[in-house]
Amino acid sequence: MDLGIKGKRALVCASSKGLGRGCAEALAEAGVDLVLNARGVEALEATAADLRARFGVSVTAVAADITSDEGRTQVLDAAGPVDILVTNAGGPPPGMWTDWQRADFIKALDANMLTPIALMQALLPAMMERGWGRVVNITSQAVKAPLGVLGLSNAARTGLTGFVAGTARQVAASGVTINNLLPGTHATDRADALDGAVAAKEGITLEAARARRFAAIPAGRYGTASEFGAACAFLCSQHAGFMVGQNVLLDGGAVNTTL
Repeated sequence: MDLGIKGKRALVCASSKGLGRGCAEALAEAGVDLVLNARGVEALEATAADLRARFGVSVTAVAADITSDEGRTQVLDAAGPVDILVTNAGGPPPGMWTDWQRADFIKALDANMLTPIALMQALLPAMMERGWGRVVNITSQAVKAPLGVLGLSNAARTGLTGFVAGTARQVAASGVTINNLLPGTHATDRADALDGAVAAKEGITLEAARARRFAAIPAGRYGTASEFGAACAFLCSQHAGFMVGQNVLLDGGAVNTTL
């Protein structure tokens, strides 16, 4: 399918690896020029070089902490006008409600709620003036089905969802859509870290910890970054102009809900 976005320009956050990279690859395959951001220079530059070589699109790499005011300014200055924004940030560490102090919540909010909001506030006006734009926020299945050990993520990402619910409907008439992609467990460094923590805590192998999680997913496996990226690219396409303010689950059926 021709997504109709060749020649558009996208800013994809946390895109040197994992789900962010999957989104960047799918957009590059569709002919979208990219601005990639991550904190690690080496992995980011390697990803940028790979996408340039494989897809022949323009790729600008900006190594910066986008959760800071300084880093965000650096990225936005380098990006200039963009047609597509994909927000993404690693989730806060797991734990119990007794573990967290106010500073922990502020850090989670900065990364997973306030930074995406700041990026939208910076980029939406120009999208609206041009009469076309796409925003996809990578959040979590925990928005639909909160996980006890991910209380920091539950709180921050649900807050972002509330902001999007109202804002998406205010900008839609200008040809700009905002939607959220809610990943379940995918084969990323994040999944490896969580599986490793379970294995260490319970004294079992990593493979055993992973098999237990597979059993709780009707698809019987973890998702892949490439299939996640394909879903993101569709939401960014010309064909998704009537999807407004939606939470789209990609979880292999793990969240047992129809609403």
